[in-house]
Amino acid sequence: MSLDLTTARLTLRPLTIADAAAAHALWTDPAVRRYLWNDEVVTRDRVREVLAASTRDFAARRYGLWGVYDTATGDFAGFAGCREWPEGGPELMYGLAPAWWGQGRATEAADAVLAHVFDTLGYPHVMAATDPPNLASVRVMERLGMTFDWRGEMHGLDTLVYRLSRERWRRRARALP
Repeated sequence: MSLDLTTARLTLRPLTIADAAAAHALWTDPAVRRYLWNDEVVTRDRVREVLAASTRDFAARRYGLWGVYDTATGDFAGFAGCREWPEGGPELMYGLAPAWWGQGRATEAADAVLAHVFDTLGYPHVMAATDPPNLASVRVMERLGMTFDWRGEMHGLDTLVYRLSRERWRRRARALP
């Protein structure tokens, strides 16, 4: 079974170790790492560890991190996917290179991941978290239909947590033109 996902403008395929250079370039971009890595410059070894964990997640859970590619050009735009939430179930994650910001592609990619998680895998809900100042990420979560769940400390940082149920996501999807 292929785990590739497609949208009107994007192709998503599972990231592998072969994508380490592209992921490292994205994750060390100062604008991206500001919120994604809390301004830490991740090493190539750390990127390979994350990609290896994602590959294991795909094998065990059929979700992980997908590379997001522009369908028209084939250019790598970023990533979207899920990892295991601390209390179980999927945690939605996404990040695009600044050149792709403000075009609705993060929402489009995340929506494709949600379709896979909800419709293919049957999960009842998905969680997502972000830093309070990351308003762009909050807007993506809200456009996806996610609702604020709680604010608190995660990994030593002030964090906003959002939740989306499969039923709410399906109602939102049916209401779209």
